[in-house]
Amino acid sequence: MFDQLFTRQHAIERHLASPLLEERLRYLQHCSAQGGTRSFLRSLAQSMLVIIDILDLATVVGEIDIAKIEAAADRWIYRQPRHFNRTRDRAGRDLLISRATQWLHFLGRLRHPAVTPPSYAHLSKEFADYMRLERGLSEHTIETRCWYVNDFLEWFCKDGRSLSEITITHIDEAIARKGREQGYSRLSVQVYTSALRTFFRYAETRKWCSPGLTVLIASPRVYQDETLPAGPTWEDVQRLIATTEGDHPKDIRDRAILMLLAVYGLRSGEVRALKLEDFDWEKNLVCVTRPKLRQKQPYPLSPTVGEAILRYLREVRPRSSYREVFLTVDSPIHPLRGSSLWTMVSKRLRPLGLPLKHQGPHSLRHSCATHLLAQGLSLKEIGDHLGHRRPRTTHIYAKVDLPGLREVANFNIGGLL
Repeated sequence: MFDQLFTRQHAIERHLASPLLEERLRYLQHCSAQGGTRSFLRSLAQSMLVIIDILDLATVVGEIDIAKIEAAADRWIYRQPRHFNRTRDRAGRDLLISRATQWLHFLGRLRHPAVTPPSYAHLSKEFADYMRLERGLSEHTIETRCWYVNDFLEWFCKDGRSLSEITITHIDEAIARKGREQGYSRLSVQVYTSALRTFFRYAETRKWCSPGLTVLIASPRVYQDETLPAGPTWEDVQRLIATTEGDHPKDIRDRAILMLLAVYGLRSGEVRALKLEDFDWEKNLVCVTRPKLRQKQPYPLSPTVGEAILRYLREVRPRSSYREVFLTVDSPIHPLRGSSLWTMVSKRLRPLGLPLKHQGPHSLRHSCATHLLAQGLSLKEIGDHLGHRRPRTTHIYAKVDLPGLREVANFNIGGLL
């Protein structure tokens, strides 16, 4: 493999003669199968020789902890010539630690620090099992509610307090903190409160806390349709997609993602969950997994979107064992995370100077809905397109159609009276 990465014979011979040849080759082949580029693999091969040297892997046996890796990387920095840029050295240190950690984990030689589960872990797990087995809730709902509950329990139990000591004063204080210190909106505080109310209703049945707490938990009042969904206009969406014109790999990938978000109104998680087998190219169909509906929803694949995705698959998507469609462009290759999509959309929206409060992927879902409404589609058709479970979820977009509302407001009814 080294003869494919290096051109100079002495470099090839040095890598072949260095210790842990089999272990290095296995990891390089693994990274190559995950879509690692030639330049990345060359850099990784060089890093592994440094890692072997600073950790003395040729003679040391057994597991190595992260603290030892960090200490060795620190010593490596100060072995560099003084004229080296220290800022660049710190970046090199962090890269070396990352690569050493990943390689040792691959070899099964990384000693992970012992993690003691928090005292409330069994409460959260039992609550999750109850929602899954007895309530039949979706994994998305369970994950969201458990996140809020764990956030509360971490705050309440930090001083060694037991849930049996809790009072409504503690719960009210936790709810108030969300708005006062963490900037939650009233709607977000209401969602947080709802998760706590569900948890304490179950906790009362298990006798984890005093009875009667649930009925005392109060959340801020949120009026129906208090906040209207906001997204860029369709003209601005076209300007956004135009920012991806070009041949750069990230532009090609981002163009396909933005089209899925805007044309089909997909959620961020639904785009990230798309698998290669979800596309039927013979029938021009794409099947989207709806986590809230817990089923797949087929869509006709428009030629423009299909061409953008095909170009990404043919020209950009790295070779990988992952089945997810959208992967990182740079090594190490892995499926995109939720924060990756938010960052990508936000970075492309901000230069447009739009007066939007939220500039993440979900804003394009709102743009899709309002565009379909302006095109004359019924709310039922829009709700089906967006995968809404309840019709009232779609009704809010009727209030976003400002041009239509202005026409109603300007309608002269004098002749009818």
